[in-house]
Amino acid sequence: MVVRAADIPTQSPVREDWVPKAAYLDREFAELEGKRLWPRVWQVACREEELPKPGHFVTTDVGKESFLVVRSSDNKIRAFHNVCQHRGRRLVDAVAGHTHHFTCGFHAWRYNTDGTIRQIPDHQDWGTRMPVCEVGLKPLKVETWGGFVFVNMDLNAKPLIEYLGYAYEILNPYEFEKMRFRSIRTAKLPVNWKVAVEAFNEGYHVQGTHPQALQIMDDPSCSFAHGPHGMFFQPEVGSRGLGQPSARTNKQPTADYREGIVNYVEYFERDLKGLFSDQHPIASRRLLTEVGPNASYVEVMSKMVQFWREAAIESGSGWPDRLTPEVMAKAGIDWHIFPNFITLMTPESAICYRIRPDGDNPESCFFDLWAIQRYAPGKEPPITREYYDPWRENKDWGEVYSQDFANAEAVQRGMKSRGFEASRTNPKQEVPVSNFHKYIYQYLDQAD
Repeated sequence: MVVRAADIPTQSPVREDWVPKAAYLDREFAELEGKRLWPRVWQVACREEELPKPGHFVTTDVGKESFLVVRSSDNKIRAFHNVCQHRGRRLVDAVAGHTHHFTCGFHAWRYNTDGTIRQIPDHQDWGTRMPVCEVGLKPLKVETWGGFVFVNMDLNAKPLIEYLGYAYEILNPYEFEKMRFRSIRTAKLPVNWKVAVEAFNEGYHVQGTHPQALQIMDDPSCSFAHGPHGMFFQPEVGSRGLGQPSARTNKQPTADYREGIVNYVEYFERDLKGLFSDQHPIASRRLLTEVGPNASYVEVMSKMVQFWREAAIESGSGWPDRLTPEVMAKAGIDWHIFPNFITLMTPESAICYRIRPDGDNPESCFFDLWAIQRYAPGKEPPITREYYDPWRENKDWGEVYSQDFANAEAVQRGMKSRGFEASRTNPKQEVPVSNFHKYIYQYLDQAD
């Protein structure tokens, strides 16, 4: 029997700007997501550079599921459910590592890196009742794009590129595959995974959550949906541009655009440690000495990108030559790849957010923050992983992330109020939020 959206243990949205709070609070809703959403979507499991040679592996948990991604002995990237076929013990406990085979910590069943069974202690005890072809690891569908390794529990899922749609077309010129990890940080947040996603897939919150940013950037934003995915950007028409105080501050724009743009780049590189390349602040400062104070906004921005490109080529990290100004204008600021991946990008760097539900707990999630950028060959830093539970254990999140995380906690607490029924999403600036829930309900409306 197909369970309709109206039968889900919550009120189905009656309009796009109305998201019932049960979607964030009810355990039954989270359990239904585990049955009907997560088994059918493409999701990022890791980056290819985490699997440089045969035997390297990464595990990742999403809800009740755990995935094992490995570069097998034939140099192919493969993915499996991370569970031993004997008694159901989680096969690999480590987050990442290198091995020639996987050994279960319970009864020492061993598996090859291609998922086939390698050794069953006392296999003769079963006689002919358990052929080895029956007890290999259960595979996932795996494809790569932009250096990201995507997995899908549905072996009949449509191809990844088809799933990405317009997002693939517009983001492909950024050449994410030529970027490498600058840092990996994970925070456990006491919020529903969708609350965490929505803290980063719209720009409407800047004026309320990050008032300090209004001194160096204008708002509001415009947002759009592309299939299940969403994006937002700052419109050029009527916008003062980067580096200028927002009209909300009641401050007058400045005639000299140079210093404000440099301040913008320096602040966000210092605070976020990843949106911009670590070369961008130095390259941007050339504006102060090599561009005149009367230059137009377009000229200043064009010269900054030119200085970035020259620094990148000189350093050996390279530049994505297919990334034209027209493509960058269409790409906007922020992309939400349904259901749980978000990226903000520049020609040389990107911040990526991956948000994962914590078991079937509707009020806990894991927030992965990946900073990636282009490096000259052999100059990329070693991969390190930081984990914080609770997130406040890290005193160096910076101003913006601390504001976002604290806000998300306050949202999760506030939605429990009898005085709150549903989120009322902005129909212009929060389209990715409304679209996000629209597609979640479409998945939940499918049969198991």
